[in-house]
Amino acid sequence: MRLTQKEFQGLVLQAVQELPSPIMNAMENVAILVEEWPSDDVLETAGVESRYDLLGLYTGVPLPEREGGLPLLPDTITLFQGPIESACSSREDLVREVRVTLLHEVGHYMGMDEEDLDRMGYR
Repeated sequence: MRLTQKEFQGLVLQAVQELPSPIMNAMENVAILVEEWPSDDVLETAGVESRYDLLGLYTGVPLPEREGGLPLLPDTITLFQGPIESACSSREDLVREVRVTLLHEVGHYMGMDEEDLDRMGYR
């Protein structure tokens, strides 16, 4: 399933707007970005071999690990349109995958690890 960048960004915006209020209230100084594909450098840093396997990425300092005030630069959550679309065969799948990927990366922002996210179904 292939969308224009604008259509995909609309799905991301919809997923952000549907985040529960306690999560939205906790998210400060976080930029949510959309990129077509992860770069080779991003794949290497994330320890991922195939560009199809990295759907999203959180970059920053998780809330539980912060000391003092907010960092000067925003944390980022990046959703990768190409890999997400490649994993989906219908618009319903795409809407669900955008939501799950966003929640997965927000979970990292909140300090959850992969095991925590697996238990919650955000993998």
